[in-house]
Amino acid sequence: MRALLQRVSSAGVTVDGESVGTCGHGYLVLLGIAPDDTEAQAERLWAKIRNLRVFDDGEGKMNLSLMDVGGEVLVVSQFTLYADCRRGNRPAFVGAARPDVAIPLYERFCALAEQDLHHVGRGVFGADMQVSLVNDGPVTIWLDTDELSRPKR
Repeated sequence: MRALLQRVSSAGVTVDGESVGTCGHGYLVLLGIAPDDTEAQAERLWAKIRNLRVFDDGEGKMNLSLMDVGGEVLVVSQFTLYADCRRGNRPAFVGAARPDVAIPLYERFCALAEQDLHHVGRGVFGADMQVSLVNDGPVTIWLDTDELSRPKR
C-alpha cells in the first residue's frame, strides 16, 4: 500500500463539477493499493500517518501529529501510484489492485481514519476526480508499507 501524503491548509475533490469530499487543516492522502495488500497494511499505514509529527509546534518545529492539532484528512484513491514507467512512454498499471481487492481496503483505511478524526473526506473510487489543495509548507511525504516494514539501514 502506498500513500502520497500532503500537509494541507485545505483540500477538495469534485466529480462532474460537484464537491464530493473536503478537508481543512490536515492531510490530503492519495492512496494506492497493490493486489497483495492486506488489512494489516492498511492499519500500519494509517497508524504511521496518524502519528507522523510534521505539524509545527509553538516554536515552528515539525513536532506535532495530526492528532495533536485536531487535523482532518481527505482520502483519494490513486491507482496511478503503482505506475510502472520502466519501458516506453506509456505507464503500465499492472501493479495496482483490481477494484474487487482495492475497494474494501480503501474503505477499511477510511474507516480507520474515521475512528480517530472528527472529519474524513473521501473521493469516489474509480471516478474521474479533480483534486484541489493548498499545500502547507509545502510538506509532501511518500509512504510505502513495504518500506515501512523493512529494517532501518
